[in-house]
Amino acid sequence: MQDRPTALELLQAMRDLLEREILPSLTDPRLKYQTLIAINVLRMLEREVPDEEGRLRAELGALQELLGLSREEPPVDPALLRRCVLEANLELCERIRQGLADAGPWRQRVLAHVRSAVEEKLRINNPSRLEAFLAEPPDEE
Repeated sequence: MQDRPTALELLQAMRDLLEREILPSLTDPRLKYQTLIAINVLRMLEREVPDEEGRLRAELGALQELLGLSREEPPVDPALLRRCVLEANLELCERIRQGLADAGPWRQRVLAHVRSAVEEKLRINNPSRLEAFLAEPPDEE
């Protein structure tokens, strides 16, 4: 395994190349738009790569608690950890589809969890939207 450049440094270098060298030289509006999309994707990855494992572990722990699952030690393998988070989210979705979050105290816990998950996703995918989201009052229905 190489120490340098790191995955994050590679992402930043690619974004810098696109942003500083390629984008200013483009005249085709379609290519400019596609390049801006690529730059935005690289920015999202730059925010996602650092501490992805920590965020996944925290999400899995929150889901295990919410779903009443046993709190086992999260897998060390990143792919397996991602799969565990996905499976727990699928379980939550299934319970919501079954109507288990339609009323009662568990509904409030689900709403709080989903709001927290959306907040975390916005930190990565669209930080400029995060401030507006945080200003919105939580749904109390």
